[in-house]
Amino acid sequence: MNSFEHHLRSAAERREAAGLTRRLSSDHPTGLIDLAGNDYLSLRTHPRVLEASADAARQHGAGAGASRLVTGTWPVHDQLESALAELSNMPAALVFSTGYHVNLSVLTALGDADCLIISDAHNHASLIDGARLARGVVSVVPHLDLDAVEHALRTRTQPRALVVVESVFSVLGDASDLPALLALVEEHDALLVVDEAHGMGVCGEHGEGLTASLALTPSDRLVITTSLSKSFATGGGAAMCTPLVREHLVNTARPFIFDTGLAPACAGAALGAYEVLRDEPERAARVRIAAARLADALEVPTPAGAVLSAPMLGPQEALAAVQRAAEAGVRIGCFRPPSTPDGTSRLRLTAHAGLTDAELDHATTVLNELITP
Repeated sequence: MNSFEHHLRSAAERREAAGLTRRLSSDHPTGLIDLAGNDYLSLRTHPRVLEASADAARQHGAGAGASRLVTGTWPVHDQLESALAELSNMPAALVFSTGYHVNLSVLTALGDADCLIISDAHNHASLIDGARLARGVVSVVPHLDLDAVEHALRTRTQPRALVVVESVFSVLGDASDLPALLALVEEHDALLVVDEAHGMGVCGEHGEGLTASLALTPSDRLVITTSLSKSFATGGGAAMCTPLVREHLVNTARPFIFDTGLAPACAGAALGAYEVLRDEPERAARVRIAAARLADALEVPTPAGAVLSAPMLGPQEALAAVQRAAEAGVRIGCFRPPSTPDGTSRLRLTAHAGLTDAELDHATTVLNELITP
C-alpha cells in the first residue's frame, strides 16, 4: 500500500467511525414526500420548463460549445440575463455554468490585494472558497454581527472592502439585515455581496428575492449572486450587478473566462422557470406557508426562506432520524460536520410550492414524532 492509499483508507475509517461518511445514490424511492431537495417552486418537471429547455437545446445544441468569450454565448443567455436583472431590480446580469463558479468569480475578481473581505461565519462553502482564493485579506465575523462588520470596516487599512453575506442562510434559514449592511457599506465606502441562492424565487411578493423585495438602493453598492439550481430548477448561476462590475467579471473572472458556457438547455429551463414564476407569483407565498408549518412541527423559528433545520445530538442520531422519517414516508436530509458552520449535526428540511395540504399534514405528524422524547 502506498502512502496515499494509506492516508485515504485511514481518513475513510475515521469518517465511518464518526458517522460522517457520505455516499452517492441514484435510488429515488417512489411515494416519499420530498422535504430534502432544492426544487423550491416545484418546477423541475413543469411542462413549460421542460419545453423551454428542449427548445433551447434544439436551437443551440446540447452544450454551449465553447467559453462564453469564444463562441459559447447564445441568445438564450442574453434573454436569461435580461430576465434575472429585471427580477432582481439590478441594471445587469451575467450567467455562469454553476452557482459555485459565480461566487468564486465575484470574490476573486473583486477581492484583490487592496481589498478587505468581511465574511459572515455562516457563509456557504462557495463564498468561503472564493474568499480563500482571492488575494485580499479575509476577516471572518460572527454570524449576523453588525457591530463586528462595522468595526472591521472602520478599522481597515485597505482602500476597498467587500462585505459578504447570504440573504437567507442555507443551514439555519435565518436572514441578513440587508438594509443595515447596505447603510454600513455606504458609510464606509465598501461593496455588499449578497448570495440570494435561497432567497430568489421564495422571498418577496413576486419571488424577486430578499434584496429586491426590500427595494435596496443604490445598486452601485450591491452585487447579488444566485444559483439556478434551486428555485429555477436547473443548473447554473448568475451575478446581478452594475454594467461596470459585469464588464470587470467578463474580463477578469477566471471561472467565467476559462469555462464552457452554461448549456443552452439549462439556460432555457431557467428562463422557463422565470416565466412560470412571473405568471404564478403565488408559488413563492406557498413555499413560505409550507416552511412555516414545517418549522412549527420541528419547534424551530420560522425561516426567512424555504430552508430550515433542527439540531440533533450527533451525526448518528441525525442519520437515524432520517431513516425513521423515510420509513414513515417522508424524505428529509441532514447536515453533519463539516457541512454545518457551528459543528452541530442537524436535520435539514426544505419546503416546496407543490406540497399539498395532505402531504404537509402527514409530514408534520412524522416530524413531531421525531422530536418527541
